[in-house]
Amino acid sequence: MNANPHVNTTLPAPRTRLDLAKAAPKVFRALIGFDAAAREGLDPSLVELIQIRASHLNHCAYCLHMHTNDARKAGESEDRLHMVAVWREARHFFTEREQAALALTEAVTSVADAGVPDDVYTEAATHFTEEELAHVLALILTINTWNRVALSTGKVAGTDERRR
Repeated sequence: MNANPHVNTTLPAPRTRLDLAKAAPKVFRALIGFDAAAREGLDPSLVELIQIRASHLNHCAYCLHMHTNDARKAGESEDRLHMVAVWREARHFFTEREQAALALTEAVTSVADAGVPDDVYTEAATHFTEEELAHVLALILTINTWNRVALSTGKVAGTDERRR
């Protein structure tokens, strides 16, 4: 029996779009490698906050579901998870370092709107070493890629395919 009556646990509709992992396995493995390299040396909590915020902005329910679950499993609090989307109004939930990463995530994710403003980049650079900043930027790039993969291939929230 479903513990949450608000969640429909019926099976998702059959896939009608391609499965990138099967159709282009070399490309998919390259993305996994890029993602793994981007995470190296970063605090797992920060990794999830970045992925959650980018997934909010990209309206990617599949990735948002996956990364909020990953964050919970890593010990992230429900309060902070609920505040990620409105972090500017709830700054006291996040460290200055996390705030700088979230601001950079927003700027890079919405790069077509206004580029990456110097003040946002400079603030991030004050909280991260050059190597850490490179990894944060790479992580932002990877989650934006994963969001686009999930959205364009019709991934369904709640069907975390990593567990196959």
